[in-house]
Amino acid sequence: MFKQIFPLSTIIGLRFFGLFIVLPVLSVYALELKGGTPFLAGIVVGGYALTQALFQVPFGAMSDKFGRKKTLLIGTVVFIIGSIICALSDSIYMLMIGRFIQGAGAVGAVVSAMISDLVKEEQRAHAMAIMGGTIALSFAVAMVLAPLIGGNYGIDKLFWLTAILGILSIFILFTKVPNPPSIIHTYSEAESKFKDVFSDKALNSMYITFLFHSSVMTMAFFIIPLVMTADAVHGGFGWSKAELWKVYLPAMLFGIVSMGPAAIFGEKYGKGKQVFMISITSIMLAFFAMGFSNTPLVFVIGVVLFFIGFNMFEPLLQSFVSKFARVHQKGAALGVANTFAYIGIFLGGIIAGYIIHHYDRATLAIFVVMLCIFWFLWILKMNNPNARANVYLPLDNYKRDDIMKLQEHEAIVEVYINETEHLAIVKYEKEMIDEKGVKELLK
Repeated sequence: MFKQIFPLSTIIGLRFFGLFIVLPVLSVYALELKGGTPFLAGIVVGGYALTQALFQVPFGAMSDKFGRKKTLLIGTVVFIIGSIICALSDSIYMLMIGRFIQGAGAVGAVVSAMISDLVKEEQRAHAMAIMGGTIALSFAVAMVLAPLIGGNYGIDKLFWLTAILGILSIFILFTKVPNPPSIIHTYSEAESKFKDVFSDKALNSMYITFLFHSSVMTMAFFIIPLVMTADAVHGGFGWSKAELWKVYLPAMLFGIVSMGPAAIFGEKYGKGKQVFMISITSIMLAFFAMGFSNTPLVFVIGVVLFFIGFNMFEPLLQSFVSKFARVHQKGAALGVANTFAYIGIFLGGIIAGYIIHHYDRATLAIFVVMLCIFWFLWILKMNNPNARANVYLPLDNYKRDDIMKLQEHEAIVEVYINETEHLAIVKYEKEMIDEKGVKELLK
């Protein structure tokens, strides 16, 4: 499994590294450009997410129909073009256009869908954890390099670096990533309509979670560099941009460590809902500390708590969506989930910029605490994604027609064929039947 997933994880890690490496210093940089204001800086920070939101679903659906690799290539080329425009920007508006084009290469859902194609559902949490760990590692490296490169050589060099990494991703895609298996399902055109990805309440709960998770991330990355680099007169602590790695590195290390227990308790022990609730509580405490701290130490503790809460979600979010979605919906469902995530990023940037422009960080903290309370209550209603399981049936041992007839049983969620591995996959409700019972139905 690792051999299949690592190249894809590397691609998504490089992609996120390109996005993360500008986040720690972007709000400060945007304010220094011609025409920069806190509100416009907020649009720049979250701007790429608006076009990500617009193109996630089309790219996800396109990958279902025309193939994952072709879709990944198109999205990566668009991202490279946007990065080059950002690197050449000399005004806030040109930077904004570059960020919008960067976001139009929306392939996050395509990579997640491809991973779910290549590995069995029982291994998917491990696969997503590998991807999440790669993203977290790119996050940690970006947090250290961004202040050092941006502070000493200029922010434009960061955007040139993202363009180069995009080119490297294309090379990895066509030399190291295996082709996904050929899947056969029995869903009709009527059953495969896009609107059906909104008919599942469990999926809808996950979409809202993606929205909130991403919005608080943007708000955090908006205020952290502003507060740390502002002088005492403006409510900051007077650090230089090149020193910000001292805040981000320890916070990210704590965040990476928190991912392991989150994945184990969320997947192995079926405690995903409880993991989410702990994560939300950590994020709420983080913003309270960042919003009302008077010393750098308390503020940094708040940053650490934020990274812990934020990263605990990472190994579970994509995995849970792919579990709830049916086989013919994975690309589209993950596209919708990522759309909600990027809408959250965009809204987070806009809201943070507006509140900081008109009020202060304490007001932003109160807003996030109220949001977290609502989010916590929303999670209480979420279904348990571990209530379903799969049985894998070798086609040499069973008749296809008999396997397909299983779909008529009320305990069977879906049945589909993996032609590449010559397997039939049967998803069932664990409270109604077990693996032995599924096999008994075929006798």
